Amino acid sequence: MERVSKHNYYLDIAQTVAERSTCLRKKYGSIIVKNDVIVSTGYNGSPRGRKNCSDISYCMREHLQIPRGERYELCRSVHGEANAIIAASREQMLGADLYMACVDPKDGSIVGGTCSCMMCKRMVINAGIARVIIRDTAEDFRIIEVSEWIDNDDSLSGQFGY
Repeated sequence: MERVSKHNYYLDIAQTVAERSTCLRKKYGSIIVKNDVIVSTGYNGSPRGRKNCSDISYCMREHLQIPRGERYELCRSVHGEANAIIAASREQMLGADLYMACVDPKDGSIVGGTCSCMMCKRMVINAGIARVIIRDTAEDFRIIEVSEWIDNDDSLSGQFGY
């Protein structure tokens, strides 16, 4: 019997965290791991105490047909990466890895090719996280060195989305 790889073990957990998401468009789950210890978890959903999109059966961005990666000020949710960062101290995040998985709420399938939005990239950088590992399929993933986000500053490109 072959053991699951360490990265896929943590990505499986991030994918399970995504199931708590209340977003109607995409369910994201994130976990922050340092020295093989899970520091925190986060999924996308409305701030505590506010109604979730799943509760009101309405998404403003979907209604306005806004493409992914754009106009997040209209979104009710706090992103999964942001919620994981909020739940941890900076000391715990310095040099840590953030694992992220995205699931389609309609059929539960893994959504590949995703990445953090510009705002979450900024938070990941400031948190001191070293790498972001993103699930693309049940077995495949990408490892992004956060230093690449610093060196290749996409906020200067004028392009939106991800």
